[in-house]
Amino acid sequence: MIEGLIGKKIGMTHLFASEARVIPVTVLEVGPCVVTQVRTEERDGYEAVQIGYGSVKQLTKPAAGHLAASGARVRHLREFGADDVSSFKVGQELRVNQFQADDIVDVVSTTKGRGFQGAMRRHGFGGGQKTHGQGDRGRAVGSIGAGTYPGRVLKGKKMPGHMGNKRKTVRKLKVVEVDAERNLLFVRGAVPGARNTTVMVRYAHGMPVAERIIPEEPVVEIEEEVAEEAVAEVAEPVQEEAAEEPATEAPAAEAEETTAEEQPAEEAAPEEATAEAEETSADEPESETEEAPAEEPAAEEPQEEPVAEVEEPAAEVDEASAVEASSDEPAAEAEEAPADEPEAEDAEQSDKEEERS
Repeated sequence: MIEGLIGKKIGMTHLFASEARVIPVTVLEVGPCVVTQVRTEERDGYEAVQIGYGSVKQLTKPAAGHLAASGARVRHLREFGADDVSSFKVGQELRVNQFQADDIVDVVSTTKGRGFQGAMRRHGFGGGQKTHGQGDRGRAVGSIGAGTYPGRVLKGKKMPGHMGNKRKTVRKLKVVEVDAERNLLFVRGAVPGARNTTVMVRYAHGMPVAERIIPEEPVVEIEEEVAEEAVAEVAEPVQEEAAEEPATEAPAAEAEETTAEEQPAEEAAPEEATAEAEETSADEPESETEEAPAEEPAAEEPQEEPVAEVEEPAAEVDEASAVEASSDEPAAEAEEAPADEPEAEDAEQSDKEEERS
């Protein structure tokens, strides 16, 4: 990654942040820049990347020969350090998307030229006294040094002269926004220089910069569209399956409920039948008790029918047992009668023997 790029100052404006805060920013057009030469340790003794910015109609022959390899006709040339100069090639284009929001940068620019100015305007002197007869010394510099020794004006003395038009660096400005489409960089604060002044934007010295990968914009858009289509196609079958699952589970739940209702009824019906069979077996002969179990399976066969239908055969079984019970009463009387007849005969025989005696 290269340390900085070249651009120009567009002007100042302001942006609105959260909570209705106004942020004053300077708009810089950074790039596109063209790599015109790559400096290497073997050939040049140091490593750097030379880039060019701006356009020019005519070039001198030395400049045209120097820019022939890159094929660019640029006005400004600057060199910047880079992490790995081997990743740059002559003719490569560099854009503002290298910078991101919240980056801290230094901006190097040229101040406005003010021409020849006096000491009060140039250095902020307060001027001389207006009393004691000094009518013409109000804006004068005053004494500029001793006369005998050293007998001269020392270098660096603040005096009238050319004001402005000097290179100045403003450090640690924060990047607020980046417009990659128009190659615009919004930096918080003021940048020296007039409009259209050439500037250099570089990462602030001593501030850490995280490694970043800058993919090409068209590739990112295509990948996002393909990913969204794939997710949508996968989501539709999942929603259809989810809609079908309740329909298949409903019949199963109903079947479980019906079987749960039928089982208690079916279990109760055989228990009632077996209880009635035991009661009848106590009164009926052995032949009749053997026939009763043969009739029980007939009552147990309709297991899959509803509960109401299962109860009807049980009622029929009750009626049959009642009929059988009624048929047992004459048999019981018949059994009692033969038991009483021998007693009567013995009484008659005893009476006859007494008469004979």
